[in-house]
Amino acid sequence: MHADDLAAIWLTLKLATVVTVLLLIVGTPIAWWLARTRSIFKGAIGAVVALPLVLPPTVLGFYLLITLGPHGPVGRLTESLGLGVLPFTFPGLVVASVIYSLPFVVQPIQNAFEAIGERPLEAAATLRAGPWDAFWSVAVPLARPGFITGAILGFAHTVGEFGVVLMIGGNIPEKTRVVSVQIYDHVEALEYAQAHWLAGAMVVFSFLVLMALYTLNRGRPR
Repeated sequence: MHADDLAAIWLTLKLATVVTVLLLIVGTPIAWWLARTRSIFKGAIGAVVALPLVLPPTVLGFYLLITLGPHGPVGRLTESLGLGVLPFTFPGLVVASVIYSLPFVVQPIQNAFEAIGERPLEAAATLRAGPWDAFWSVAVPLARPGFITGAILGFAHTVGEFGVVLMIGGNIPEKTRVVSVQIYDHVEALEYAQAHWLAGAMVVFSFLVLMALYTLNRGRPR
């Protein structure tokens, strides 16, 4: 396997790991709010979170490129803070991937929180547990399958990204060139043997992810 392929694999795994951790941190409070709230804005917020599921990746990548670029609001802010602009950098890939993979983490966790119901939390309240204690000692342990599913889906979806990462990160070796872009480069250069190695690895990875999810769901108590 070529050194560029190994670099792309390492960068992809690094990106997926960082993004998965951030998704769990960001997605958990969003999922909890969506599962518990009766606000009239629940539908709108849920639609915004789920938008990447139906929006073409190139469209999302284009608007992220404009927003994070030197003339966009976020780009101006990061430049004023001395951080430079995010497009065509690894942090830019992280931001774009978190937004693009957000529904794959939020929705399983939200479903798990909703499945808990009110009784366990009410029982915790009768034992004088505050909302924060009830969340960590009751809700989170009971929703563990949702967290595991969300983490697996978020990681796998980040590994398989193409359109968004290409738009916001470009194709810079060892900086923004992930596995999906590396496969595209091999095919474009008619290097089908190298493309087969990486594409085959992606097929095996996807199969293992699906098998893990089906095994998890089959073993979950009903």
